Amino acid sequence: MPEKQSQTIMAVDELQAIIQRCVIIKNMGWNLISPLVRCIFMYKQDDDKREHCLRILDQLAQLCNPKELFLGLLEQIEQTSAEQVCQTVMLLLQPLQTVLLKLQNKKAYSVGLSLAMIMNQLTPLPVPYTKQQIEEDKLGLCQCCNAVVEFAKPFVNEVVKNMEKSLECSDMELKEELLKFCMKSLKFPLLTAQLEPLEGIEEHPFRHFATEIIDILWNIREFIPLVFLHHKGKSPHWENQEFEDIERKNSADSLACLSYLVFVQHFGIEGFPVVFSPSYLLLCNMTHIGVLLKRTEESMLSKGLDLFESSLLRIEDNSLLHHYLEFRDFINVPQDLVKIMTLCPMEHLRKKSLNILQLFIDKFDTEGKYTLFRCLLKTSNHAGVEGYIIKNIKDQIHLSLTKEYDNVWFTGHHLVSLLDLVLSLPEGAETDLLQNSDRIMASLNLLRYLVIKDCESDNQTGVWTTLAKIDQNFLKPLRVGLNMSKAHYEAEIKNKKENRKEAHNSNTVCSVTVSGEKMPAMTTGMQLQVLHSALFTFDLIESVLARVEELIEVKTKAVMDEHS
Repeated sequence: MPEKQSQTIMAVDELQAIIQRCVIIKNMGWNLISPLVRCIFMYKQDDDKREHCLRILDQLAQLCNPKELFLGLLEQIEQTSAEQVCQTVMLLLQPLQTVLLKLQNKKAYSVGLSLAMIMNQLTPLPVPYTKQQIEEDKLGLCQCCNAVVEFAKPFVNEVVKNMEKSLECSDMELKEELLKFCMKSLKFPLLTAQLEPLEGIEEHPFRHFATEIIDILWNIREFIPLVFLHHKGKSPHWENQEFEDIERKNSADSLACLSYLVFVQHFGIEGFPVVFSPSYLLLCNMTHIGVLLKRTEESMLSKGLDLFESSLLRIEDNSLLHHYLEFRDFINVPQDLVKIMTLCPMEHLRKKSLNILQLFIDKFDTEGKYTLFRCLLKTSNHAGVEGYIIKNIKDQIHLSLTKEYDNVWFTGHHLVSLLDLVLSLPEGAETDLLQNSDRIMASLNLLRYLVIKDCESDNQTGVWTTLAKIDQNFLKPLRVGLNMSKAHYEAEIKNKKENRKEAHNSNTVCSVTVSGEKMPAMTTGMQLQVLHSALFTFDLIESVLARVEELIEVKTKAVMDEHS
């Protein structure tokens, strides 16, 4: 056989072998993904070998059947351990993007599946919160989240490009998948993340991620619809009813986070319409505030309080109409504030809640304040909160009597109705005076103010015409309750002292019950200190009560002398 012919035959054989290998790679190459990923992690310290593996991975993305490789890449991401999930995702994002861009059929579905799979794998990871945790980024979550946004950008650009022409069905599906991704990102990691600027960190990774998510929403024209979407309302452009129902249930946290980003951190605010009134924006945000304040995590509670505060600060004092209290959230949210004030273990959040409650009160007109006070007195079930509300009532009465405001709600028959709630004991003479001491003291101080400030001849507050009722429902039961309580605690003190003498040991550990609650184990000396403290509280209440009774007696006698 001539040499030239022999060379031709060899070249053809080699070409056929290459083609055969390419066919095998095209259809079976996805099986190489798992070993390649293991090798890449194994060769972390060997740049040359690692680089070879990365080039092979890139070639697989170019040569393999897109559908097969797509499934293989997702399977690898799904099977990765939590410790390596971020590294694996960042490693496979580029080949996954290459494969998705090559897909012709079901591209929107595949993009959505990819983003959903990635976010589902990231969601169990702890979100770095402190400055040190963010800088360390131990598991790589900060870096990974921003890498995922970059991964999504070509598909966003595709939607934007087609929206400028005409919105075809396939593009609607892709837009819907991107919207789902944004909603998931708002819930995790942004809802949990610390988003305040941090000194020493030039580019805060979660702030950058938030900016990118907001940009996507702007670009696909969903930013404004979402900001003004109450989660109980209709979802924008979601034609699939089943999907809409599911998303409506799951989107409350995401929408709340979006409102926080816009109105507190001012992401996307540069293009925000300025035509909306502050009171309308408060109305839109109240649902989101309520969602956040019902959570127990510090990061979410803080976001809810910040959103509430920033919404209120835009409104002028005394300008919020009482009609807003007809909306359920305007009643529920202050009750959520009360729960934080009384139950939250974090002191700074308790204090902030109290400040925001006062800010909320200050914004309402007088009828709104009146309605809010009645509601809180009936629902708070906490003596400290009730005492605080009664102090606010006293301040409003003072404004009315000093003629600073023409206020019919805190004088006359309206005030008398409110005083029926204030000047009473929940259980009459058997009321636990120690547990209710804050409310009782506030009520007595209010009554003392009314007796001093409002002359009987004027009777602007109506207190003088209802004095007999106040005496029957409040003063007499309080006097009886004080006598009973003091006698009980004095007997307890005497009993403890006698027991201590018998035991000849002041350090004997025993228990005591105060205000219906069993106190931690204490020595007899500690118990005596608690009992003496309770007696001091009773003495304080009694001294104010005596002063009120004295003022009433003096003024009543003076009026009787005038008439005689």
